[in-house]
Amino acid sequence: MSRELTITETSAKPNLRFWLGLVFFIVTCLGLLFGLTRLLQGMMQENVAPVSSLVINGNTPYTQQDEIVAAITRAKLDNFFQLDVNQVQMQIEALPWVYSATVRKQWPNELRVYVEDQKPVAQWNSDFFINEHGTIFQAAQARVQHPLPKLFGPEGSEKTALENYQNLNELLAFIQSDIRELVLTERFAWQLTLSDGVYLNLGREDRVKRLQRYMDAYPQIKAQQTKQQQVDYVDLRYDTGLAVGFKPIQPKEEHNGNA
Repeated sequence: MSRELTITETSAKPNLRFWLGLVFFIVTCLGLLFGLTRLLQGMMQENVAPVSSLVINGNTPYTQQDEIVAAITRAKLDNFFQLDVNQVQMQIEALPWVYSATVRKQWPNELRVYVEDQKPVAQWNSDFFINEHGTIFQAAQARVQHPLPKLFGPEGSEKTALENYQNLNELLAFIQSDIRELVLTERFAWQLTLSDGVYLNLGREDRVKRLQRYMDAYPQIKAQQTKQQQVDYVDLRYDTGLAVGFKPIQPKEEHNGNA
């Protein structure tokens, strides 16, 4: 029995429509890429898209707005896209009274800035301030219009001084007094000057216990004052007891209103 073998030839000719479509797609993509590149190049040129709106917010009782504006304009504002917000942030935070700043760009031409000033809680070694975080900074003292306690101490002891000022001040509130000046000596002895002018020498050890001893004796100490003398100092550097010194009350000067 004979068998017939049939061979069918398939065409190897490529699908012309497929290749034409692929070529068109590639050309279109290249055209879009070229156009986008030209557009970006144009946008990155200077003075093409300058920052024309500046919004400044925040809590700045000490930093003046013109100082913030001057710090911002030191950056290149002639191109919105090239503007480096990190650089602007660093320039604002370099201002002496600024604690922190955030900067962001708002499409299409706006720069938004939020600034937070330092919050001084005490003076430190006459030339510096301490903020609420225990960090020292230097700035124009004339801008602080309210009285601040004065703290003194060795370099690097500002956080210890501030912490003890806050803790000891809380105790003194029970006798309606507070600390006007605190000194931490080189030998780490504690000395306080209170708002009523009384000087307390607490020494190096048991400062809280010794302050409590003063507070317990406070009514008796004040009772010893007369019209001619007042408490000058209280020395608490004893295991028990204390020493009190008095000074004459200085008469107030009378001002004559007549020329």
